Amino acid sequence: ATSGLTSQFIDIDDHTTIHLWAPNPDHQTPQQQKPSLLLLHGFGPSAMWQWRRQAQFFSPHFHVYVPDLVFFGDSTTKSKERSEVFQAVSMGKLMEKLQVKKYHVMGTSYGGFVAYHMAKLWPEKVEKVVIASSGVNMRKADNMELLQRANVENVEEIMLPETATQLRTLTRLAISRRFTMVPDFFWKDVINQLYSENRNEKLQLLKGITLLAGDDSCKLPPLQQDVLIVWGDKDQIFPLKMAYELKELTGKKTRLEIIQNTSHVPQIENSTRFNNIVKNFLCGSS
Repeated sequence: ATSGLTSQFIDIDDHTTIHLWAPNPDHQTPQQQKPSLLLLHGFGPSAMWQWRRQAQFFSPHFHVYVPDLVFFGDSTTKSKERSEVFQAVSMGKLMEKLQVKKYHVMGTSYGGFVAYHMAKLWPEKVEKVVIASSGVNMRKADNMELLQRANVENVEEIMLPETATQLRTLTRLAISRRFTMVPDFFWKDVINQLYSENRNEKLQLLKGITLLAGDDSCKLPPLQQDVLIVWGDKDQIFPLKMAYELKELTGKKTRLEIIQNTSHVPQIENSTRFNNIVKNFLCGSS
């Protein structure tokens, strides 16, 4: 098990089963009064692959919950819903099943969309919110610019790579380091391991993002909670200008931290700095 977390499957309703890494329910004692922290991953490999360094770092200080979002990793549903609001509702049901009354939420990229909706839906349960590298304020124009940077026609060619070339493009946009010498067979192997499962459902999830459905004016209601936005200064998926705009939109209780020389996955590229910024925010007073 990773960081004292165990792999668990929870049926949150008749349709949906969530896989997650969470504290072992048998080992909980009443004096373990630690706050709870829910980690929501981005579009791509399963949760623990994306959050491993955070799970290790935060476990001594928090009860850490690391679920696979629906259709990622081992989480499944029979429901026909495909929006990030559905993901948020599913995560809310999960925490209810786990009998976690109050918790902090941290989401990266697509997981940040889910975290934003959770904070909006349950202000009485969600305490502090961390949104990392997540263009919750994305407009159609931002989407078009992303396609131009990637030199592709559809966002799925970036987010759900099928070929070595597409995965190279995603890596170039998402990671500040360069991987020039990596051979094609390696990229293809990564695609088979990380991107081939539930491909059709994930395509539907991309098309189902409600935040992109609107017009070009961004009408994000501000959040009631204290919010931390964390961003890599070299992010090519959601450029830094979106972080400044998101700070204005999410409300007066928002602060923005920028991590130098990182791109779309600062939690992996500079986990030490990322973890310390988040811990200071979660453990500090409002």
